[in-house]
Amino acid sequence: MNDAEDIVVLKDVYKSFGSHVILNGINLNIKRGETIVIIGGSGSGKSVTLKHIVRLLLPDKGQIFIDGQEITQKLKAHEISEYRKKIGYLFQSAALINWLTVYDNIALPLRENTKLSEKEIKVKIDEKLELLELEKAIYKLPSEISGGMKKRVGMARAIIANPQVLLYDEPTSGLDPIMSANINQMVNLMKEQLKVTQIMVTHDMHSAFTVADKIAMIYKGNIIFFGTPAEIKESTDERVHNFINGVPQKMER
Repeated sequence: MNDAEDIVVLKDVYKSFGSHVILNGINLNIKRGETIVIIGGSGSGKSVTLKHIVRLLLPDKGQIFIDGQEITQKLKAHEISEYRKKIGYLFQSAALINWLTVYDNIALPLRENTKLSEKEIKVKIDEKLELLELEKAIYKLPSEISGGMKKRVGMARAIIANPQVLLYDEPTSGLDPIMSANINQMVNLMKEQLKVTQIMVTHDMHSAFTVADKIAMIYKGNIIFFGTPAEIKESTDERVHNFINGVPQKMER
């Protein structure tokens, strides 16, 4: 079915909402430990692809495999719960719970999904706080920390259960260049320290070139390019060239 090194496989995945086709036969193989960046215009299907991988959406047709398990078949609730433990998800807004402290936000997945004692949970949280340099924010509320720090807290929560795959939905959206650089550094740190497979959706080509092992470009529901940052810069496909270089297109009338 797929190479043993492939941890995420999308095979002929189709998805429409009403008459609007979003994914039109997506095929994608992601190897264990790779950082893949998915790019494409607004509405091209990037975030929809992520939602399929975490099984928030099911395809109209096609198959998705995570670590050899087909997740598009009918699964029982406990099987879905076990599967999702393999996935960490950093939402675009970080999606922190406003009335919980940084510590309690990070602890939430462990308290809900494991039988660890509070002492064991604290050991794990302290490790993540140190890794992401969040020790000073431990007892603060989300309203008391910066946007960049919120993203790091969201990251700590995403990795607290040691997932095999990390998903990022526009992680640098709304951040200034320095904060964006910090997020890119964090993504690279996750790869180096945790050896985790990462899939990032972004419009930010600087981020894409900074963190990606491979870049996949979606255009009208299909992947029209898949290769290294060096290879995409040499692409002769006009659609790819125009997107990565920000070439203006004719406005629709």
